[in-house]
Amino acid sequence: MTQERRKRPGNDSLILDVIHIVTGILIVIFAVLAFLNPDENRILFPAIFFLAAILNLANGSYRFRRGRGKKKERAAGAALMTAGGGLALLGVLSLMTIWWG
Repeated sequence: MTQERRKRPGNDSLILDVIHIVTGILIVIFAVLAFLNPDENRILFPAIFFLAAILNLANGSYRFRRGRGKKKERAAGAALMTAGGGLALLGVLSLMTIWWG
């Protein structure tokens, strides 16, 4: 008699909460440092975009997986993942501008 082990639903939500807390704190710290001295801390701008992309991708993935059989929930997850991809692209463009500018 073997039983399949399933993840508890709270486990995914706990991981998502930890991602929210850690990335939120980092974004606030990076934003404050970047705006206090933008010339020296300009590398923090792409980092802020990448952290925002991580947040959107994590939220989108969670909603997409949780919305089995619910088209609106899955569409919302797909939209969040698309926004995360756009933020990641914006981070890459920002990094390239800083690198070559």
